[in-house]
Amino acid sequence: MIISRQLPRLCLAGWLLGLSVSAQALTQTVETGADIRRTSFGVPHIRAENERGLGYGIGYAYAQDNLCLLANEVVTVNGERSRYFGAQQFTLEQRENSVSDVFFSWLNNPQAVFGFWQAQTPAVRQLIEGYVAGYNRYLHERAAQGLPEHCQGDWVRPITALDLVKLTRRLLVEGGVGQFAEALAGATPPKAVAREQGARAAFEVAATRLQRFALDRGSNAVAIGRDRSFNGRGMLLANPHFPWIGGMRFYQMHLTIPGKLDVMGAALPGLPMINIGFNQHLAWTHTVDTSRHFTLYRLQLDPKDPTRYLLDGKSLPLSQQSVTVKARQADGQLTSVSHVLYSSVFGPVVQWPGKLDWDRQYAYSLRDANLDNDRVLEQWYAMNQASNLKDLQTSVHRIQGVPWVNTLAVDDQGQALYMNLSVVPNVGVDKLEKCSAPRAGLAMIVLDGSRSACAWDIDKKAAQPGIFAAEQLPQLMRTDFVQHSNDSAWMANPAQPLTGYSPLISQSGHALGPRTRFALEYLGQLAKAGPVKVEDLQHMVMDNQVYLAGQVMPDLLQVCAAGLGVDSAPLASLCASLKAWDRAANLHSGAGLVHFQNVMEALLQAPDVWRVAFDAKDPLHTPRGLNIERPEVAQAVRQAMLASVEQMQRAGLTDRQLWGDIQVASRGGQAIAIHGGPAELGVYNAMQSVPGEAGKREVVSGTSYLQVVTFDEQGPQAQGLLAFSISSDPASEHARDQTLAFSKKQWSVLPFTEQQIKADPHYRLQTIREAVEGAGSVATH
Repeated sequence: MIISRQLPRLCLAGWLLGLSVSAQALTQTVETGADIRRTSFGVPHIRAENERGLGYGIGYAYAQDNLCLLANEVVTVNGERSRYFGAQQFTLEQRENSVSDVFFSWLNNPQAVFGFWQAQTPAVRQLIEGYVAGYNRYLHERAAQGLPEHCQGDWVRPITALDLVKLTRRLLVEGGVGQFAEALAGATPPKAVAREQGARAAFEVAATRLQRFALDRGSNAVAIGRDRSFNGRGMLLANPHFPWIGGMRFYQMHLTIPGKLDVMGAALPGLPMINIGFNQHLAWTHTVDTSRHFTLYRLQLDPKDPTRYLLDGKSLPLSQQSVTVKARQADGQLTSVSHVLYSSVFGPVVQWPGKLDWDRQYAYSLRDANLDNDRVLEQWYAMNQASNLKDLQTSVHRIQGVPWVNTLAVDDQGQALYMNLSVVPNVGVDKLEKCSAPRAGLAMIVLDGSRSACAWDIDKKAAQPGIFAAEQLPQLMRTDFVQHSNDSAWMANPAQPLTGYSPLISQSGHALGPRTRFALEYLGQLAKAGPVKVEDLQHMVMDNQVYLAGQVMPDLLQVCAAGLGVDSAPLASLCASLKAWDRAANLHSGAGLVHFQNVMEALLQAPDVWRVAFDAKDPLHTPRGLNIERPEVAQAVRQAMLASVEQMQRAGLTDRQLWGDIQVASRGGQAIAIHGGPAELGVYNAMQSVPGEAGKREVVSGTSYLQVVTFDEQGPQAQGLLAFSISSDPASEHARDQTLAFSKKQWSVLPFTEQQIKADPHYRLQTIREAVEGAGSVATH
């Protein structure tokens, strides 16, 4: 079968009816619960005797800190934003509510949610059910006091286990069909009424969001082995770059089930386990990979009917699914709006004007490998429990639940591991040659949808039909180092290049991103200086070097010094700013950083600007230099400089301002200065900020959860920060405390042992208990 399994309607209906009462009915009443010990910055250390109790503590603690955030995301993944907020309003991701609702109604249909829940292990189910009960308990308590101002409304309700399944499925498709919501919701046959102009604007926003995906959800990671570390044990730097708002906002916590689990780190909303963290013997992190997690299929349409397509010479109808969204009108009344979605055997039809057009000859279907990945929660829970690096690696090989990220890890024995073991469509080089159009390139894989032979290959060794088996994917174990900054697997360690993979997995011989080049250069410098220390990895992030400045600033300054003729006067202040700039993105860095960012944004779009072009034989040092001897490049530089001066003036900025005056995070009505800068300039401490008021730039994503973990005879020794703080509630005392610490570059010890936890000056204990009658019951919505 080409696409995912279907569930019998009778079975599904019976299951949903059962859930509305309970999943099981036991006569005895069981008491469970958790201890929530909070330390500095409000970080919860949650301890329970079993998974149900642990989940109960996680859900309760999370609701204390982020009640409104989760409530908002639950509305989103249930496709109910139009119902409560109006169809024309927008999500935090700047997606129109009507589009969001159609997409999530399709994604989280009852059959898919049922299948996912049925696939979960008993332990994972207990964690989820406990989380639901804990969240709902706090919601009940808080409602009695009065809900926070920003989440008062009938859209805030008790959650169910199915809501958490829907949140997880949303996470799964972030690297695939989740980026095509507008294209899925807007796909219409060529006979249909032309789309309104507003839709095209929505696609422009979607295109921008697609381009920024790797920047908003990027990451850096360095795993140091015993040959390079200061004490002969493993060292890990985790530096994920994730959104500071919404459903991808990390939460910091420590989870313990005595004798079974002891893990600390960060998790995404609604997940009752750690995504990035450490335990007694190992530490791991993730970075967004460059692997392809979906493919497009170009459908050859039946000339007689554009809602039918040809497969192996036979005309087949596109299946049709009607999705109904309730939308609130200006007068408060609800109206039902229905949308018809189309699918082939390869997946849903998507339509992107000017890119993926549905005309009378062709249409496009999208197949996302992670739609059938029901193993992701089991995968992370297995990683949480791994007692050594081999256990972690074995679990990823067996379960294959990592969705769209690489994994880097170290252990207390001094081994460093890199794995590009995510869920990737099984399309090898031979199939690409036979089934894809050469002119389409590899930026987006488009296969021939007129032949069933172009379906993904099946490998019996893979955990899921249609994906590559783990043994076919890149991985590397070393005792010096591995690193990754969102490039392919190729240069995880230049001493042992990873090559020979399907282009869907990893591509070698392509220019490296500036963060990767910075990391490899920095690690090379450390190798000359001696063993790597904790401070070295912290400085790697916090020094805020702008790598690209080292490659091109001499040329920019040469343009300034060579005489600008009639442009001398308007560019005098810019040239002075560039000359005075410290080539960093620190709070005290001058306006030269803003000019440099503006100029390079323009130049990186221009052709043939490099003096030394990229050379696959020297990827660490090329490309470099601006070819200002070419009149076209010199003119492009001058035009970019003049445009930057205008941009600064329009924003109301002067050349006397510092970066700390410009890039901020607003917390409780106050602006906190934030260091770091654009990833595309090679700033390792990558920050994405958008224009705000009075010329300021508001941080929306970037460095999020930071950890540097080492080991000694007592176990892990960790320092870290959650850059945006643990609570999203503006009224919380923990809504800005870690953000202030991050602004000051103040790392904190992460208390892990009982002695460290109880010795924390802000230690406090809360014990919560739950009486469970008929353990395992699940409410449905």
